[in-house]
Amino acid sequence: VQLQASGGGLVQAGGSLRLSCAASGRYFRLNFMGWYRQAPGKERELVATTTSSSTNYAESVKGRFTISRGTVKDTVYLQMNSLKPEDTAVYYCKAGASNGIYWGQGTQVTVSS
Repeated sequence: VQLQASGGGLVQAGGSLRLSCAASGRYFRLNFMGWYRQAPGKERELVATTTSSSTNYAESVKGRFTISRGTVKDTVYLQMNSLKPEDTAVYYCKAGASNGIYWGQGTQVTVSS
């Protein structure tokens, strides 16, 4: 499974960005897709995940970020609103399939104050 993430960039505090992730390759079905992030000097942390029946958000992004699945098969989006400087990180797409767990290459999100 290959995951191609895009949509990062530089934005001022209070602004918005939308991340996209598309899966490709050989697999039967993706059980979940999600986003994680890693800020400099910190461990990678969950941002949001989605399955066919539920979504899950980190407390720090609830009410500001929305994860959704696209109409194109096996795409996932992360709409990020009211961005804060502490949201600055490399954002990684993650997916789980019957044959393993996969990570995308990461996309940088920088929020200036």
